[in-house]
Amino acid sequence: MGLGGFLLLLVLSVVFKRDFFALFDAGSSGVAPTTQSRPVNDPAEETQVQFVSFVLDDTQKTWTRIMQARGVQYPHAKLVLFRDAVDSACGFARSATGPFYCPADQKVYIDLGFYDELKRRFGAPGDFAQAYVLAHEIGHHVQRLLGVEGRVSQAMRANPGARNDLSVRMELQADCFAGIWAHSTEERKILEQGDVDQALHAAAAIGDDRIQRMSGRQISPESFTHGSSAQRVHWFQQGMTGGSLENCDTFAQ
Repeated sequence: MGLGGFLLLLVLSVVFKRDFFALFDAGSSGVAPTTQSRPVNDPAEETQVQFVSFVLDDTQKTWTRIMQARGVQYPHAKLVLFRDAVDSACGFARSATGPFYCPADQKVYIDLGFYDELKRRFGAPGDFAQAYVLAHEIGHHVQRLLGVEGRVSQAMRANPGARNDLSVRMELQADCFAGIWAHSTEERKILEQGDVDQALHAAAAIGDDRIQRMSGRQISPESFTHGSSAQRVHWFQQGMTGGSLENCDTFAQ
């Protein structure tokens, strides 16, 4: 089911007050397990949760196919949606931490409020902007499975002075992996006009240089942890254009 099909089922569910998603493809692998710190009580959030779950499922199906072609098993990551604060295997985190992946429990943590902040504070609205954020975090799960995360963690311990540079390279590779998923959606023709622009705008909006500038600080490249706006856009485009892991070696640059 493409994004168009998802939106159609969503409209039908709202109009007829019936869960049409439960009737769709009951025999498929389904959405990867999703847990929340507390139940979603706001009906407006239910729509967002369904969309995020759809993107999660599609992203992981894509990586299952890519990894299996390389002889690597792909155990699904799980998604934890929370508000305000959450306790993870990587420690206690507040919403200010932003979305993150915890390799210790192989879970992606996203505060739904971050998507509102992405739209209001960073000026990056749109469904595909939200999809990019989730695909980026799933990219970290892929890094763990490929052994990249373990090697980088070891290198950080061996050379603490290179921590920021290694962190940036890790994050840019996750952006590139998000681009690989976007490439697959384009191949399957489920992208809508403007979707790619939304993702590129989101990548640019949360670059370290832009965040420092918005905070009234002087731009300090040596303190970057995720990469500049230009770097994040470049590597997302790199993954989307090439569509393969070989296009995403940020450590060789």
